[in-house]
Amino acid sequence: MRDPYTVLGVPRSATEKDIKSAYRKLAKKYHPDQNPDDPSSHGKFAEATNAYDLLNDTEKRGQFDRGEIDADGHPKFAGFNPGGFGGGARGGRSGAGAGAGFSAEDILKEFMSGFGGQQRGGPGAGRGPAGGAQWDPFAGGAAGAGAGRHMKGEDIVVNATVSLEDAHKGGSISVRMPTGKVLSVKLPEKLEENQQIRLKGQGSPGMGEAGDALVTVRFEKSKQFRRDGQDLRTDVPITLYEAVLGAKVRVPTLDGSVELNLPPGIDTGKALRLKGKGLYGDGDLYANLKVVLPPGGDADLEALARFMRDQKPYKVRD
Repeated sequence: MRDPYTVLGVPRSATEKDIKSAYRKLAKKYHPDQNPDDPSSHGKFAEATNAYDLLNDTEKRGQFDRGEIDADGHPKFAGFNPGGFGGGARGGRSGAGAGAGFSAEDILKEFMSGFGGQQRGGPGAGRGPAGGAQWDPFAGGAAGAGAGRHMKGEDIVVNATVSLEDAHKGGSISVRMPTGKVLSVKLPEKLEENQQIRLKGQGSPGMGEAGDALVTVRFEKSKQFRRDGQDLRTDVPITLYEAVLGAKVRVPTLDGSVELNLPPGIDTGKALRLKGKGLYGDGDLYANLKVVLPPGGDADLEALARFMRDQKPYKVRD
């Protein structure tokens, strides 16, 4: 076998994390299930696995670095029993160095699941494709027919926006996947900003099981309401005479408009609270009143303003 560092593409100073990361990439790239019609990939997969098994074993890596064993785990000088250094069945790890880091099997199981059939060295481990067998990535050969292994596809992350009205009422929204497919996504009760909704099996396809889609939902900016936690604020324009004389005005809420009584002489900018009219009924709605003057000006109003200024002034600032 070639130098294991060369096989994995890492320097001799590589950390356990570097070695593990390099093996993960090669295992995903060359796994037989991903390349069923490419025999060369099968060999590269087995070579990468053997290289990882050696470098992941602290004791064997040290012996290799010191020149005591070769890339196959065989001693380079007399007096050693080859079987004690991996000359027998692959994977028989023992001793103080064994178990350091993650085994090749552990890494493969991070992105594959359900490997069935015979175990390494068990009956049928040497059967080939002609017998209807399936590849066993841990034996370097094939496993019995009917093995239940599969590789789950990658999860994908999708962003979606929802209006305050839709979030408040619940129901579903339409979300477009990266593939162009449009899904109807049911909103959870009392949706929170940046909450993630998992759609089972709507991610990238895999070897038997597709990944999931993770839909991150954000609140759409509202033209009508400003959100402050569960409380909402909205601006309500009123006329000058409504502010002076009082009136009943319509105020928008997430549940539809309601009628609000304005007392006479109310100041502009004052916020009137509508209890329980906030998001999901958990917060309140604050109606900020804003006096709006007649468009284009008004001669009578100007005359009244001059009279007030000259004959009946009053202070509103210090």
